[in-house]
Amino acid sequence: MSRFTGSTWKVSRRLGYSISESGKELKKRPYAPGQHGQRRSKLSDYGVQLQEKQKVRFVYGVSEKQFKKTFVESSKLPGKQGENFLKLLESRLDNVVYRLGFAATRAQARQLVNHGHILVDGAKVDIPSYRLQPGQKVSLKEKSKNLVVVKAALEAQYAKVDFVSLDDNGVGTFSRLPERNEFLTDINEQLIVEFYNR
Repeated sequence: MSRFTGSTWKVSRRLGYSISESGKELKKRPYAPGQHGQRRSKLSDYGVQLQEKQKVRFVYGVSEKQFKKTFVESSKLPGKQGENFLKLLESRLDNVVYRLGFAATRAQARQLVNHGHILVDGAKVDIPSYRLQPGQKVSLKEKSKNLVVVKAALEAQYAKVDFVSLDDNGVGTFSRLPERNEFLTDINEQLIVEFYNR
């Protein structure tokens, strides 16, 4: 299954969860799209697990294949698998570009990476799934700083997180792996572990 490129607003309403993490999608119509969206049927255990998986997959904008691959990787790390899984997703280059405020959305961040606008430790990296290690530096190419989308995102000053930092020269640092209480706090990752371990 390829990466989803449709309307995240519809997906957000279907899942009852803000994919953009802004809450905007659910403000006007906090129910599922379609004629019978306001009548929600009770989900089975499988349905609840699937829905939690889909929420996280759509938040990070990754394909099912990549999502599963990351999940398998997380099983090889010490500690809680669900927590490790989310931390691996949070360490993706496209996500860190978004967290630093270089892009207004993760989809926009992914495009910046794909189109070669992003440097990691001074070298171009155009793989959105590239996994950053704590301490690595992320910056924009000099001429990319003038892109309209970048300027707009930086001016908007979205809520920053403490595990990334941006200096006065526009160089970001992936300072450390996030603590579990610093992101996606309303997600129950244990449901995703149960989904894949069925």
